[in-house]
Amino acid sequence: MFTADCLNINEKGRLTIGGLDTVALAGEYGTPLYVMDETQIRQNCRRYTQALERCYDGRGMVLYASKALSCKELCRIAAQENLGLDVVSAGELHTALQAGFPAERIYFHGNNKTPEEIRFALRENVGQIVADNLAELQTLSEEARAIGRSRVKILLRIKPGIDAHTHDFIRTGQIDSKFGFALETGEAMRAVELALRAERLDLVGLHCHIGSQIFEVDPFVLAAEVMLGFFAEIKARFGTELTQLNLGGGMGIPYDEHDEARPYEAYLEHAVAAIRESCARLGLRLPTLLLEPGRSIPGPAGITLYTVGAVKEIPGVRTYVTVDGGMGDNPRYMMYGAKYKALCANRAGEEASETVTIAGRYCESGDLIQEFTPLQPVAPGDVLAVLSTGAYNYSMSSNYNRVPRPPIVMVKEGESRVIVRGETLEDMCRNDCLRQG
Repeated sequence: MFTADCLNINEKGRLTIGGLDTVALAGEYGTPLYVMDETQIRQNCRRYTQALERCYDGRGMVLYASKALSCKELCRIAAQENLGLDVVSAGELHTALQAGFPAERIYFHGNNKTPEEIRFALRENVGQIVADNLAELQTLSEEARAIGRSRVKILLRIKPGIDAHTHDFIRTGQIDSKFGFALETGEAMRAVELALRAERLDLVGLHCHIGSQIFEVDPFVLAAEVMLGFFAEIKARFGTELTQLNLGGGMGIPYDEHDEARPYEAYLEHAVAAIRESCARLGLRLPTLLLEPGRSIPGPAGITLYTVGAVKEIPGVRTYVTVDGGMGDNPRYMMYGAKYKALCANRAGEEASETVTIAGRYCESGDLIQEFTPLQPVAPGDVLAVLSTGAYNYSMSSNYNRVPRPPIVMVKEGESRVIVRGETLEDMCRNDCLRQG
């Protein structure tokens, strides 16, 4: 019934997360409210690190893709779980450093890093930078020279030309993508040549990311084979054998009972088998393997709680259940029809006998969380829970209509605490400049 181990139903028939009554949490902190379970997050981290240790003798590192949810507490947990960190902006980098995350375990991504961001990363001694385009290689060299850095470790982001079966908006490995260097056009080999000739750049590996919310194993296997084939071409042409292979992330999570998410180990076992076979066939040393799970770490561990406002039935058309949040705290359905499982938190044990459309409070007709979805009968004042919202919800939230962002509460072992404060009405005006007179 549920999409994560941390969810259950108590003796009152109410939804619980980490053993805490969600209706009580809504009463204590208000709604909308993001709730995360720390134990589930740590378990998800350990599934990856343990699988890497078992399948590949620990020759590598799991990097948490912080774009899924970037805040100090998530960075702290990732550091304690011995993960690395993937950041894509100065803001994500600053958050990690503020949390005390080790700079040497940070990889800086992004398809259009500004000179200021690159300078910031270099000054903070970020471990490695993943270069995305030819102009960036030039900027990296110039900024390294300007601050006196003799060598900067980099990877090149490669488009392996693989069609991952997912939504167009989150498919990134094909040739028609804004990310990375294309193999088919020769651009990738040109980037390798320029990087190897640059006096201050140390090309150590290649990176790829084929997309997100992928349930099939074969695309990851094919990506490994294509990337190692390029390793071999580079070795043959330049006599240089790269040492790091970053296969990115994108492993899918269950958003409802129809999603057949594979265990994390399944992705890794098949990819590692392909890596071993390819290296043996191509005469390559086994590379250090990097993985970048994002949503699969915090996603299942999070829910969002709302209070039901009105229930509006349009006979023969649909029934709208309106809540006190919506596209401002979860824009994913409006953007690309993302699936979610919803239930009435105070009647979680009852049958979902109604078919409703969950609508938000924002002034847009498209402000919906789900359409024609099963739900228990609800009335104004009930608490509605939307599951699997730990990733890409707070990260993508906005202040549309000047509605404050909700807080994030973390639960662990029967206790709850705020890890991101909710915004206030005063926060909405904090950066406004009003002309006097």
